Amino acid sequence: MWKKPANVPRPKFFFDRFWAIAGSVSIRTKLLGLALGLVLLVGFGNILHARSVLSKNMEAQLRDQSVSVARDLAARSADPILLNNLLALQDLLLETKSNNTNFSYAFIVDPRGEIVAHTFGEGFPIGLKDLNDVGESAHHNTVRIASNVGLIFDTAVPILGGKVGTARIGLTNAGVQKAVSQVTLQSILFTAMVLLFGVVVAMFLTRILAKPILELVDAARIVSTGVYTQRVHPWAKDELGTLAQTFNQMSEGLAQIDDLRRERAGLQRQLLEKVISTQEEERRRIARELHDSTSQSLTSLMVGLRMLEENCSEPNQLQVSDLRNIASQTLNEVHSLAMQLRPRSLDDLGLSAALERLTFEWQARYKVPVDLAIMLGDLRLPEDLETALYRIIQETLTNVGRHAQAHYVSILIELRNSSVIAVIEDDGLGFEINDANGEGHLGLLGMRERAELLGGSFTIESNRGKGTSVFVEIPIVPEEKYGGN
Repeated sequence: MWKKPANVPRPKFFFDRFWAIAGSVSIRTKLLGLALGLVLLVGFGNILHARSVLSKNMEAQLRDQSVSVARDLAARSADPILLNNLLALQDLLLETKSNNTNFSYAFIVDPRGEIVAHTFGEGFPIGLKDLNDVGESAHHNTVRIASNVGLIFDTAVPILGGKVGTARIGLTNAGVQKAVSQVTLQSILFTAMVLLFGVVVAMFLTRILAKPILELVDAARIVSTGVYTQRVHPWAKDELGTLAQTFNQMSEGLAQIDDLRRERAGLQRQLLEKVISTQEEERRRIARELHDSTSQSLTSLMVGLRMLEENCSEPNQLQVSDLRNIASQTLNEVHSLAMQLRPRSLDDLGLSAALERLTFEWQARYKVPVDLAIMLGDLRLPEDLETALYRIIQETLTNVGRHAQAHYVSILIELRNSSVIAVIEDDGLGFEINDANGEGHLGLLGMRERAELLGGSFTIESNRGKGTSVFVEIPIVPEEKYGGN
C-alpha cells in the first residue's frame, strides 16, 4: 500500500537556521571559535589515532611475546617431564613467571590431558584447559581470552610434537592498557598545552583581524551621523587595508559633498533672507507711498468734491456726492492695503499693537471671534523676529478666513526658556497634513521658511473635522540685547 511520506524539514531550513545563529555572533568570537575548534579537532584526532595505533602495535608485540615465551617454556620443560622431575618443572614455571612482566599464568598438560604443573597456587580454573587446543603438528596456537583482569593472550605450544604434552602460557594486556593510558594522558596534557597556546595565538590573531573591522564599524557609525571627518588607519596592505583606504576615500568624498551642500544651503539661506528683507522693505516703501502720497491725494480729492458739491446746482449735487463716497471708499481700501503690506504700528509700537490691530480688522471682516493673549511684558523683540511672527500669524489668519470655516480662533504668544512661543488654534474644518505639500499650500512653506531662517521650528497639527493648531518656536537673544518701549 502506497503512503504519502511525512513532511520533513528541508535542508535549506537548517542551513538558514545555522546562518541565522552564526550571523548573530561577533566576528571575534567566530575567529576564536574557529581556531580553538581546529586545535581541538586536530588534537583529539591525533590522540585517538595514536591510541589506536599504539594499542594494535603493543597487542601484536604481546602476541609475539606470548608465542616466544611459550616455545621457550615448551623446549625447557621437555627434560623435567621425561625425567618426571615435577619439582624442576614447577621451578621452571615460576622462573618463567618472574622473567615476564605481563605474565598471567602458565601450566603443563600431559598427553592424557592432565595438568602436570601450573602457577595458580590453590586451584586450577575450571574450563581454562579447554579454551585453547593445538594440534600435534601445529607450531603454536594463540587465542584471546577475556577475564576479570583484562584480555589475555593464551598460547599453546606442543612439547616434542605433542608426545610428552603441551605448554600453555597466558600474558595479560594490563600492561599494554596501562601504557596506552599513560600515553593518552600525556597526549591530553600536551593537547591542553597546545590548546592554551592556541587560545593565546587565536586571541592575538582575532585582535589583528577583528580590530580593523571593528574600527571600520565604529567609523561607519560615526559617518552615518553626518560626521565625515572620521578616518581609519590601514593596518596592512591586504584586503582589510584596501577596505580601509576605500572607506577613507568614501569619507573624503562625503565630506566634500557635505561641504558643497552646506555652502549651497548657506547661499540659499542668504538668498532667502535677502528676498524676505527686500520684500519687507518694498512693502514698507509701497505702504508709505500709499499712506503718504495716495492717501493725501484722495483726501484732497474728497475736499475738492465737497467744495464742488456745495457750490454746484442742486441737480448735480447727487452725482458729486456719489463721487465723494467712491473716493472715501477708495481711501479706506488704500488704508487697508497699506496696513496689509506693512502696518506702521509694527514699526512704531511693536508686535503687540500690530497684532491687536490685525485681529480687530480680521474679526470685523470675517465675523469670527479671536482670543488674543500676548504675554511679553514690556519687552520689545528684535525687528526680524517681530516681522516673522506677524507674517506667520497674518498668513494663518488668512488661511483660516478663506478655508477653515471656523467659529473660534485663539492666539497665544509667550516667552519660554529664552524662546518666543506662538500657538494659533481654530475649530474649523481642518485638513490632512500629507496633503499640505502641494502648490496650494505655498503659504505654509513660506511660514516654515520664516521660522527656520531665525533658527526656529514650525509645526502643524490638523485632522479633517477637528480643527488646526499651528506651533511656532523661535529662539531670541538674551534680554539685554533687545530694548523696551
